[in-house]
Amino acid sequence: MAASSTARSFLQVAATDVVVSPLRVVQIEGLVILKIIKHCKEFSPALVTDQLLGLDVGSILEVTNCFPFPICEEEEEIEADGANYQLEMMRCLREVNVDNNTVGWYQSTILGSYQTVELIETFMNYQNIRRCVCIIYDPSRSNQGVLALKALKLSDSFMELYRLITLPERSMVSPCCQNFRNLNFMCSHIDCLFHCYRLREKNLSWVDIFEEIPIKVSNSALISASMTELESDTPVTQCDYDRLQLSSNPYMERNMEFFIECMDDLSMEQQKFQFYYRNLSHQQAQQQAWLQKRRSENMARKAAGEEPLPEEDPTNPIFKPIPEPSRLESFLITNQIANYCNQINGVAGQSFNRLYLMKSLHDN
Repeated sequence: MAASSTARSFLQVAATDVVVSPLRVVQIEGLVILKIIKHCKEFSPALVTDQLLGLDVGSILEVTNCFPFPICEEEEEIEADGANYQLEMMRCLREVNVDNNTVGWYQSTILGSYQTVELIETFMNYQNIRRCVCIIYDPSRSNQGVLALKALKLSDSFMELYRLITLPERSMVSPCCQNFRNLNFMCSHIDCLFHCYRLREKNLSWVDIFEEIPIKVSNSALISASMTELESDTPVTQCDYDRLQLSSNPYMERNMEFFIECMDDLSMEQQKFQFYYRNLSHQQAQQQAWLQKRRSENMARKAAGEEPLPEEDPTNPIFKPIPEPSRLESFLITNQIANYCNQINGVAGQSFNRLYLMKSLHDN
C-alpha cells in the first residue's frame, strides 16, 4: 500500500504543470556586449540583426555568446543562406562544448526607432522559444557617452492577443456585427475581430506592447582580474570625455525630425479613424432607414394577407461591414513618440547640466 501511494503521489507530481518564473534579468557577458558594439558600429548607419545564444536559468536569461549572419547581395539568398549558416554555426559551437541554445537576437537602431510591426512579427517567429529577448543597441546614442543598450520582450498579454488574432476566428461575432439579425452574415475580417472585440476585452493600451528587462553585465573572475591589471592609473576615460561634449545639436535635431514625422503619422492614423466612424454612422443611418421602409412594407403586406418580407438582406451593400483601421500602427507610433520624448528630455537635461558646469568654471 505504501508503494502504491508513493507511485500515485509521484504520478500526481509528474502530471502537475511546471510553473515558469517570470523573467527578471537578462545577464550578458561583457565579451558579448563588445561583439555587439563592434558589429553595429562597423556597419553603421546600416542596420544589422544577428543571433544570441545562452541559457535560460530560472528568472535569469544568460546571454553567453553571439554571432553575426553573412551579408548577401541578393535578397533571395538571404533567408536560405542565413538558415544554413545558423545551423552550421550552432553545430560547430556544440562540437566545442559552447552554449548553442538560441535565446533571441540583437539588432541596431537609429535614434531608438525600432518599434515596428516587423519587430513584433520577429518575436512571434521565435515563439517556439519559451523566453526570447531582443537586444537593441543604438550607436548614435552611445556617441553621447551613454551605453544605449536595452533588452525587450513582448508582454505576455499582448503576445497572447496577437497569437489569437493571427488565426481566422469566424465563429466569433464582433460587436460591429451586432446590428445584423442574421448571425451567418458576420464580419470575418481578422483586423475587425481584433479591434472591435479583443482589444477591449484585454484592455490593452500602447504601453502594454513591449516590456523592458533590466540588463546585468557579467564577467568571469579571470576577465575581471585581467581588466584590473589593464586599467590605467588615470581615473578619466574616453567615455568621460564624451559625456562632456557641449554640442548636442545634431542629435537633438534628428530626434526632433523623427518626432515630427511620428506626429504626422499619428495624425494620419487619427484621420483614418475619423473617416471610419463617419462612414459607420452614415451606414447605420442607411440601415435604420431601410429597416423602417421594410417594416412599413410588411405592415402593408400583412393587411393585404401576404407573407412579410425578411428584415435582413445580406446582399444589400448597406449591410456590408466596414473594416476598422488597424490600431496596432497607432499604438506603435504612440510608443515611438514616447521614446523620442524620453530621449529628448534626457539629452536636454544633461546638456543643461554641462552648460551650468561650464558657466561655473568660467566664472571662477
